[in-house]
Amino acid sequence: MSRFKVSKFRHTEARPSRREAWISDIRAGTTASCGNHIKSSCHLIAFNSDRPGVLGIVPLESQGEDKRQVTYLGCHSDLVTDLDFSPFDDFLLATGSADRTVKLWRLPASGQALPSVPGLVLGPEPVQVEVLHFHPTADGVLASAAGMAVKVWDVAKHQALTELAAHGDLVQAAVWSRDGALLGTICKDKQLRIFDPRTKPGASQSTEAHKNGKDGRLAWTGIQEHLVSTGFNQMREHEVKVWDTRHFSSALASLTLDTSPGSLMLLLDPDSGLLILAGKGESRLSCYEVLPQQPALSPVTQCLLESVLRGAALVPRRALAIMNCEVLRVLQLSNTAIVPVSYHVPRKAVEFHEDLFPDTAGCVPASDPHAWWAGSNQQVQKVSLHPAHRPHPSFTSCLVPPMEPSLDAAQPAETPVGDTDPSEGFSSPLSSLASPSTPSSLGPSLSSTSGIGTSPSQRSLQSLLGPSSKFRHAQGTVLHRDSHITNLKGLNLTTPGESDGFCANRLRVAVPLLSSGGQVAVLELQKPGRLPDTALPTLQNGAAVTDLAWDPFDPYRLAVGGEDARIRLWRVPPEGLQEVLTTPEAVLTGHTEKIYSLRFHPLAADLLASSSYDLTIRIWDLQARAEQLRLQGHRDQIFSLAWSPSGQHLATVCKDGYLRVYEPRGGPEPLQEGPGPEGARGARVVWVCDGQCLLVSGFDSRSERQLLLYPAEALAGGPLAVLGLDVAPSTLLPSYDPDTSLVLLTGKGDTRVFLYELLPEAPFFLECNSFTSTDPHKGFILLPKTECDVREVEFARCLRLRQTSLEPVAFRLPRVRKEFFQDDVFPDTTVSWEPVLSAKAWLGGANGQPRLISLQPPGMSPVSQAPREAPARRVPSSAIYLEEKSDQQKKEEVGPGEGWPMWACTGSWLHLVIAFSSLVQPRLGHEPVSHFSRFGSSLGRSSRALKLTHGVQDAGSQGRAEEASSGLAQSKQSQVPLGPWHIFERLRQCAETAALGLQCCESACL
Repeated sequence: MSRFKVSKFRHTEARPSRREAWISDIRAGTTASCGNHIKSSCHLIAFNSDRPGVLGIVPLESQGEDKRQVTYLGCHSDLVTDLDFSPFDDFLLATGSADRTVKLWRLPASGQALPSVPGLVLGPEPVQVEVLHFHPTADGVLASAAGMAVKVWDVAKHQALTELAAHGDLVQAAVWSRDGALLGTICKDKQLRIFDPRTKPGASQSTEAHKNGKDGRLAWTGIQEHLVSTGFNQMREHEVKVWDTRHFSSALASLTLDTSPGSLMLLLDPDSGLLILAGKGESRLSCYEVLPQQPALSPVTQCLLESVLRGAALVPRRALAIMNCEVLRVLQLSNTAIVPVSYHVPRKAVEFHEDLFPDTAGCVPASDPHAWWAGSNQQVQKVSLHPAHRPHPSFTSCLVPPMEPSLDAAQPAETPVGDTDPSEGFSSPLSSLASPSTPSSLGPSLSSTSGIGTSPSQRSLQSLLGPSSKFRHAQGTVLHRDSHITNLKGLNLTTPGESDGFCANRLRVAVPLLSSGGQVAVLELQKPGRLPDTALPTLQNGAAVTDLAWDPFDPYRLAVGGEDARIRLWRVPPEGLQEVLTTPEAVLTGHTEKIYSLRFHPLAADLLASSSYDLTIRIWDLQARAEQLRLQGHRDQIFSLAWSPSGQHLATVCKDGYLRVYEPRGGPEPLQEGPGPEGARGARVVWVCDGQCLLVSGFDSRSERQLLLYPAEALAGGPLAVLGLDVAPSTLLPSYDPDTSLVLLTGKGDTRVFLYELLPEAPFFLECNSFTSTDPHKGFILLPKTECDVREVEFARCLRLRQTSLEPVAFRLPRVRKEFFQDDVFPDTTVSWEPVLSAKAWLGGANGQPRLISLQPPGMSPVSQAPREAPARRVPSSAIYLEEKSDQQKKEEVGPGEGWPMWACTGSWLHLVIAFSSLVQPRLGHEPVSHFSRFGSSLGRSSRALKLTHGVQDAGSQGRAEEASSGLAQSKQSQVPLGPWHIFERLRQCAETAALGLQCCESACL
């Protein structure tokens, strides 16, 4: 900086926002990519969530006092590596991913549903996309870097204008110059290159940028010929360099910073020349001013952050608080919040400072891709930031047309009943995670809706949108820590993705451990608490565990499948596992490849079905310890199998893309086949709707997780309905409750549990409140119905396996009359712990029906037989009592009396209101009119009491007059005056306490 000129930013202050202004309760994620993980337009913020392929979307500014709600957009089937907003259209977002595609999304305004499909898809590329950058002057030109190649796209035509392939290694940054003529890149081969894409695909200039090829960044300054790069030197120290393209052999200036393993993100505002340096994994922001003269980098200020920085973005200048002298705003992305950090120059905040806020580029593009590629260098017209010149002209890109407002988005979601813990909360069904494919039904169904009330004003809307589930307000809560099992160590997380990973019955839970020898720990659910630090007694299987299951009719027998193709049956002592067991009760051999799934028969004792990588399903008689039936017909890996509720049929879903139903006693070949999920990443199948349907959870061709509902009698016709949920790598594991027809769905590593009520007819899926947690779970299973607390309307209890603990989760339904047994929620349930048949009888062809039992606790009567409550008495409007009357009417009705002021006889009751307002106004500092609106309800009651005390009655107050007259008689006995001055004095006393709370007035008046 010249010593004869001081910087106007020398006193700039960094002001992190208060916690009230944070965007909290987010689940941010970071990936090993060259992006900053967060971007902002003038209206929206987009950031990487902790789920692969999913972005969080949130408004930049809050609307009034409402808290900003984060919605999630399922963009890709793999990690989102970079994202960028259009410089002209604040709602046009480009995303690049490890799935090798680039997608353009039209995001809606606040309050509307996110899109389910992208507007445009570019690619696929040979390798994952690393960098995206919109052109600064032409709408529809986009630069993308994938591997060693950089492409310049004409987005509207879905074609690349040119490919810049002169790089020797991975391209880490690609940025346009401010006038859009040149493109600068920085590469892992340590070279900084300048391209003129319209002239030739090769680099026009190149030089060595940094000595270390680790993650580099690049940005053009406000001066056309100058660039700033960040990287690492040979000592692995952060390094910042300023370059001049006219003297490209060496840097104009170089600055060495601290040593840190994280990449140094570079945020440069070309209008002001302010540069923000933010290191990933650090808790500090450094601000510098980039100058055209020496020294080229001048320090301005530093800001210490409360949390570790995972990503950072600049807010566009058109969205800054200009009149508050806010020259810069940085959005810090941490693990759980987005923190705005404002940079202010301390000046008078009542006038516009032109030197701080020069004209900036507007949002109307200067050209289109065709004109730019033909050689046009027309620049974007600049706009003034002076508030008097707003609003600026807006622009909507034609690349992705705006969405039509949907009917669902126009309807507000009903607020769930009850309080929820912010850390173990719920997401409203209408704000659930968006997915790349629209949840659709292939049959004649309507879109399911949740949260639609049953008031008369909404019945027509409900008839239009379809039914809603009575479980839509279900609340999931992690029970008290006293019921947790903690200090769990060494979990085995390598079980197949379609396996639950652990199993439990009403007494104990079996958890595979990572130790050698296929060890399984057996924990007592009735003995919660902290496990000892010493080794637990285990079951030694001798081979890695692939699946395990408790015998439903023998709570002490555990079946364990292993990678050695053997099934071991263990007998756990009634008092629990006290020592290491090495010898199982029985070993079943027959499979030639490792076991994949185990399922006990739902009605017959001593019957077990197993699937294996040898493409067979075998049914075992555990009493005889021998194989009895073998099912064939699969051409690839068997993902899952499930018994029908009657135990007569067995369904399987296979990697070959088919869903099959067998009648095991009828033959080894499938009874029928049908098309299964398109994706081959994994699937699960379960019988639902009293055995009428099959529910399959799997993936589509784009790796989106989805649910498919099939008619059990006609698989060949395909699914009745298909519901897309989200994009995530883990298979959805369904837990079905036949009593309520609810299915709980989650995957290993997820933080959310979906709830749906299933119907055999349209609309098939009724969405309910989902359960979310702050950290991912490793497994989630449903406990027997008898474990539910019926008195608390608990319709399901689950076990949630975390990294080091087991937590019970109770799902409850908010009901008003909980003193009654909710028989509509708790029908008679199956006695699942008693067998109906023996294995020999079932193999001989016998069938049976399970016994049912009521869950009604003693001493509770059903709510269906409860007496109906009398309807609440409707209170007439206060307008009836504040009705304006003539002076003559008031004289006739009331008449003057002792202690009455003259205005009470000749004026209206409004005088009393005004007089009271004059008392309150000096204490609260508001206008009397505003007090009239605030205290209208209280004053209405007071004036009503005053009228009734003196015998004034109308058509709506006959009963209240009798109450008032009885109160008057009692007050006369106690000689307490009830004249107008008495009430006026009480109102005056209310004014004395009004500063403590407006409710005091109302309670005192009553």
